[in-house]
Parts: sequence; structure tokens; C-alpha cells
Amino acid sequence: MSHSAAPPPDTYAAWRNPDFRRYAASWFLLMFSKWVEIVAVAVYIYDQTEKDPLALGLVGAVQGLPVILLSIGGGQIADRFDRRRVVTLTLLLSTLVCTGLLALSLAEASIPKSYLVPAIYTLLGIGAVGMALGGPSRAALLPQLVEPELLANAITWNSTVFQIACMSGPAIGGLVLDAFGPPAAFGLAVGCRAVSVLVLVGVRCRPTAPREQSVSWENLAAGLRFVWGNKMILAALTLDLLAVLIGGLTYLLPIFAIDILHVGKSGLGFLRSAEAVGAVCMALLIAHRPPMQRAGRTMLWAVAGFGAATVVFGFSESFWLSMAMMFLIGAFDNISVVVRHTLVQALTPDAMRGRVSAVNNVFIVASNDLGGLESGVAAKLFGPLIAVVGGGIGALLVVLGAAWKWPDLLRIGSLQSLKPIELAEVREAADDELAARG
Repeated sequence: MSHSAAPPPDTYAAWRNPDFRRYAASWFLLMFSKWVEIVAVAVYIYDQTEKDPLALGLVGAVQGLPVILLSIGGGQIADRFDRRRVVTLTLLLSTLVCTGLLALSLAEASIPKSYLVPAIYTLLGIGAVGMALGGPSRAALLPQLVEPELLANAITWNSTVFQIACMSGPAIGGLVLDAFGPPAAFGLAVGCRAVSVLVLVGVRCRPTAPREQSVSWENLAAGLRFVWGNKMILAALTLDLLAVLIGGLTYLLPIFAIDILHVGKSGLGFLRSAEAVGAVCMALLIAHRPPMQRAGRTMLWAVAGFGAATVVFGFSESFWLSMAMMFLIGAFDNISVVVRHTLVQALTPDAMRGRVSAVNNVFIVASNDLGGLESGVAAKLFGPLIAVVGGGIGALLVVLGAAWKWPDLLRIGSLQSLKPIELAEVREAADDELAARG
């Protein structure tokens, strides 16, 4: 008896959806402008504070704390109001913040240094408020644009778009900084962000069931309760949080680019871009291969690779070796991103997606931005080499700890087989866990 071969996966299925294309274009423009802004802010603050590593770490703190404090409220907003409208309004706020940075750079000569850097921190904090309130809506909007069976494909391509922006934004931002200075870089970011708003207005999404939850602590905390009751999501988020919090090095890149590798502002941009190039290559590889069959094991090996590449970067005095390690860091990290985001979106019922995405956002920001603060403090106390190498070793230890604490991670199989779980099942699991803890 002959058996017909299974049809090959439609690699570009998500791109056949016009609303996904608009969403992805808006997302690219936003993140491209954000990375141009990030490079410009890092160099600007490093110069204005006479190369103080702690000042670089404080950039992470002022951007991370508002997101940690407000993201849960942003999740409640995402589950109560029109998500596209929320994203549009917060994107407008982000555009205004970037315009403020442009104005500061143009008026630099007339502003005392003692006021200039605090003003930059203040604007970055305001922008982080918009991210906290709008980020959960943007993440929860994606499942409304594509069919459930295409969600993993859409998330993979969405991650690819993000990484392409991360690849091109820092490189172009660094070149613009070298050639024309900070005002030109901030001006480019403002223009891209304004176009992003216009593109997003054209997105149309499927309506969802009415969401009439009252504003209460119980509803606000529902996302935390859901994550706590689902061990696969909790383990994946915690693994990423601790590995990047301890092992992240991106906020220290100006030190390595300018003072250790001696490649200047454009070299900083290329180091940032190398990480994104690695992530894009890995995302394309994932998109063109059959779905992962052992996603949990793959994620653990990827985080271990992230830690090992970080250790080598810390010891490197060669620009090209450092570029190669940033490439590997991005490639390994993107495996974790795809697995984690697919788990969060696929296992969460639509009525909860905003609040659970908010919890996911808190974990991401805590790892990236507060990890930047941790890196800045460690570099201030022990020097950048010890800060980075020690962080990479810490990430390797986190992998071992996660495999021991959550053996269920090793049993996560195909991502395509995941389905939203019943809320009652998660509540029962959370109650059992709390009861076991007394």
C-alpha cells in the first residue's frame, strides 16, 4: 500500500495575509527607529558622562522600571479595549519622546550638562511608560490577524522582522552618527516612527468576544496567576529572565567598541547588528525547517550556547572574533525567543492573552533592561571583562538549574501541537502549588 507524502510546510503562509504584512511593516519601522535611537543614546550618554559605565547601566534602569511596574496594568488594558487603538496611541507617545530627544540634541549647546543627561533619562522613562501600556496589546494583537494554525509561523516571521530591524538599525544608526552626529540619527528615528503609526492605522483584525471584566486586583493579577499555574510557561520565562539578566552584555558594548576593540561608533553599530544578523539567520533556518519536535531540549541547548559565546566575547580582543560571538549570541537567543513566545501565545486563551503577554513583557524587560543595570554596576566595580565573562558563566549555571528545577522543560515537544488550556485547569494547578507551599 502506498502512502502519500505529507505536504511540505508553507514557509510563507503568514505573508499571504495583508494585515500581517501591514503589522510587520509597522513593527519593522518601530524597531528600526528604536535601535537607531538606542545606539545614539548610548554613545551620547557615554560621551556626556565622560565614559561612566554606570551611566550606561542607568539607561536600562530608567527604561525597565516603568515597564515592570505598569505592564500588568497594560495587560488589563489589552484585554478590555481595542488592541489596535491602544498600540496606535502608545506609538504616538513614543514618536513624541523621540522628537524630544531630537530637540535636546539640537539645543545641546544651550543646556547645561547637569540638566542634559537627566532630561534624556526622563524622556526614556516616559517612552518606557508607553511601552508598558502598549506592549501587551501589540503582542496580543498578532493572534487576531492570522488563523490559529499559522500562529507559530507568524511568530517566527515576526521575530525575523524584529531581528532584521535590529540588524539594520544599529549599523545605519552608527554610520549616521559618525557622518552627521546625534541630531541626524534622532531625526531618522522620528521619521520612521511617524510612518509606523500611519501603517498601523491600516491594520484590520478579527473581532474577539466582548471583554467586560471589571477593573479589580483579581483581574489585574489573573495573568500572574495563569503563568504561575502553567509550569511550561513559567519555566521558559524564568530561564530567559535569569540567563539574560546575568549574562546580557549589550549595554556594555560602547565600552568594548570604543575602549577595548577601538572600532568607534560605527564599530559599535556593527557589533549590535552582528547579534541581529545571527538571530535573522536562525529565524530563517527555523522557518524553512519542519517544526521543532523537541522544543524544550533545543531551548536549553540554545541558552547554554548563549552563555558560552558570551564568555568568549568577554576575553576577545579581536573585532572579528567579537563580531562572530555576537552573531552566535543572536542566533542562540532567537531559538529561545521563538519557543518562549509560541508557548505564551499558543497556550493562553484569547481572553487572557493581554494580561499574560504583560507578564511576559515584564520578564523580558527585567532581563534586558535591569540586566543592563546589573552589567553597569558589575563593570563599575570589577571592570567590563569580569562583568561579561562572569555573566556568561552564570548563564550556563542557570541552564543546569532550570533543567533540574523544571524537568518538564525537557519534555516540551512539537510547538504545532500546542493548544490553549482551560482556565479552570490552571487555577487548580496554581491553588495546589500554593497549598503545597503552605
